[in-house]
Amino acid sequence: MSSPHFRQRLGENRPLLVPGIYDALTALIAEQSGFEALYLSGASIAYTRLGRSDVGLVTASEVADTVASIADRVVLPLIVDADTGFGNALNTQRTVRAFERAGAAMLQLEDQTFPKRCGHLDGKAVIPLQEMCGKLRAALDARHSDNTLIMARTDALAIEGWDATMERAEAYLACGVDALFIEALRSNNQLADAGKRFGARVPLLANMIEGGKTPPHSVDTLGEMGFRIVIFPGGTARAAAFALQAYFRSLRANGSSAAMQDSMLDFDGLNETIGTPTLLELGRRY
Repeated sequence: MSSPHFRQRLGENRPLLVPGIYDALTALIAEQSGFEALYLSGASIAYTRLGRSDVGLVTASEVADTVASIADRVVLPLIVDADTGFGNALNTQRTVRAFERAGAAMLQLEDQTFPKRCGHLDGKAVIPLQEMCGKLRAALDARHSDNTLIMARTDALAIEGWDATMERAEAYLACGVDALFIEALRSNNQLADAGKRFGARVPLLANMIEGGKTPPHSVDTLGEMGFRIVIFPGGTARAAAFALQAYFRSLRANGSSAAMQDSMLDFDGLNETIGTPTLLELGRRY
């Protein structure tokens, strides 16, 4: 949820480690694990809600519904992947208002064409720089509170090269955005150069995708490079898919879940995690 405390936290000289989540359960478990903020991954919504790839199939209303269910369950600031704003500048304004109303603390807007695709897939395309600047200004004007932060993301590196990407990043920063995200940096030199150029001027985000195009690093290493936000957006969905593959293989082979008992929560364990005893006590009180 939007709060001046989140803006203040991003101003601190220590990087913020943010896990990706995709529903209220993953958000709750991440909060219980001690994280300070959460990242709602559009790709992970596509993976888990649709069983599909991140190629622009998820709708704005589906994301807003997901944001609302998460914000109803946890109190941590939520960074929300708002894709391209789901259309032009006017669509972007409606998206900002809807996501802010649902409980987003920060919205990430990117300069891909619509429909977009995952930033680590090939075949992307980007809109003209000035059109994106218009969408960012529209987003900034649409928010109800200045504590709802707007992050600009550029996907131009794979299409237009380094110099054009830096031009875009500078232009987006000049629009007044609250954070900056240069997607799919391809080398340690590019990570270091981006951090050196922008790290002291604006909260800069690093995106760690397991098997993606950006070299993997720890939050501390990236903090030393100048990044103040480090997200692991899809790791949660990949870990869950891996665990489910093992569970279903075992259940199919053995005819029961006995072999997986040490790798899963039991009935009472899950109820304790989601707060069933507290909820039942609340019901008794009413």
